[in-house]
Amino acid sequence: MGYREPTPIQEGTIPDAVQGRDMIGTAQTGTGKTAAFLLPILERLMSRPPGRIYALVLTPTRELALQAESFLRQLGRHTSLRGAAVYGGVGMEAQERALRGGAEIIIATPGRLLDHMQRGYVDFRSLEVFVLDEADRMLDMGFLPDVRRIHDRLPRQRQTLLFSATMPPEIIRLSRDFLRDPRMVHVAEQTVAAVGVTHLAIAAPMNQKSALLARLLEDQTMKSVLVFVRTKRRADRLVHDLLRARVSAGVIHGNKSQNQRVRALEGFRRGEHRVLVATDIAARGVDVEGVSHVVNFDVPHESETYVHRVGRTARAQRRGDAITLLAPEEETDFRQIERFLGEEIPRTRMPGWDYSALPPPPAGGGGSRPMGGGGGGGRGHGRRDTPRRGRPRNEGRGPPPAGTRRRAQNWRY
Repeated sequence: MGYREPTPIQEGTIPDAVQGRDMIGTAQTGTGKTAAFLLPILERLMSRPPGRIYALVLTPTRELALQAESFLRQLGRHTSLRGAAVYGGVGMEAQERALRGGAEIIIATPGRLLDHMQRGYVDFRSLEVFVLDEADRMLDMGFLPDVRRIHDRLPRQRQTLLFSATMPPEIIRLSRDFLRDPRMVHVAEQTVAAVGVTHLAIAAPMNQKSALLARLLEDQTMKSVLVFVRTKRRADRLVHDLLRARVSAGVIHGNKSQNQRVRALEGFRRGEHRVLVATDIAARGVDVEGVSHVVNFDVPHESETYVHRVGRTARAQRRGDAITLLAPEEETDFRQIERFLGEEIPRTRMPGWDYSALPPPPAGGGGSRPMGGGGGGGRGHGRRDTPRRGRPRNEGRGPPPAGTRRRAQNWRY
């Protein structure tokens, strides 16, 4: 599979995990956490008789479940161990067969697993290893009550491995309830976010972002581009604009069916879609080798979200580029991201772009409304796509905060 040496999180966790010790691993996305728990599971279970569930991996999203199951097939190719992904949005029959003895390693999302458990399909009496993957994302998505319900049905004598990008207080409390004398391995955030990723911010007024992105994509070195937006509606509108500009693009977000999400992801992976537009629910669930660029169409409010997004490129110690389309009203959030990273991200303007003009219509004719206003500005703008009636959006906001006047001058287009 091309491995030459372990990543820091793998080097820190695998030796003790193989010995059966409870572990807590914290590291940002793209650092090899999946192999850090799958390799010890395979090593420990190779001699077990088939037909029983020996390991359970809980993940917050369907994409992560499919990603881990695919990775398990590669790592366990020369073992007799079988894995199955259990998630919502598809039929339950094949999953029921796997849970009734067709797989020894189950990778599941909490909601669908609870559905099967309530129907009596699941027997955890032989369980030896329980893994909580992306525990902080479980918290963000409101899954911790479901996780506790599942945990209460598991054998007390088992190994528990908890992996998370961050360790908020709720996850620390959860680890005290679930783990016994765990060893903690922490890979510092700042060393992960900076390695291999080149960061750049391009000035982009809200109502010109879609057209600016189309111009940016004229650069043919941007071969595999993952674009993050804040809302599902904006994702659909952006894909519409890109297709009109003759850019092959797919979209993945929570309103798409599982089959639609899988087709979009596979099309991106095979190169049928040059661009994949995603909301943050997919930020940790898209694992595509060779993503050349991540584009932040909207600046995220949380700095950690920025790190998770850009972690989709420069995976496995490769290099990649993270480009942010930065509007003036997003400057405060972007400065927080810079403080979190511990570096100032270079800013530039699109060469030859007339910032004072209205955005050009997408190639192919027609008049798709430029994407602006709601969704990418300050908090809450994702709910609106037009300014509030009766006053301009920026009216009454006053001068920029202290310390930002120098940069604010650059935003006078």
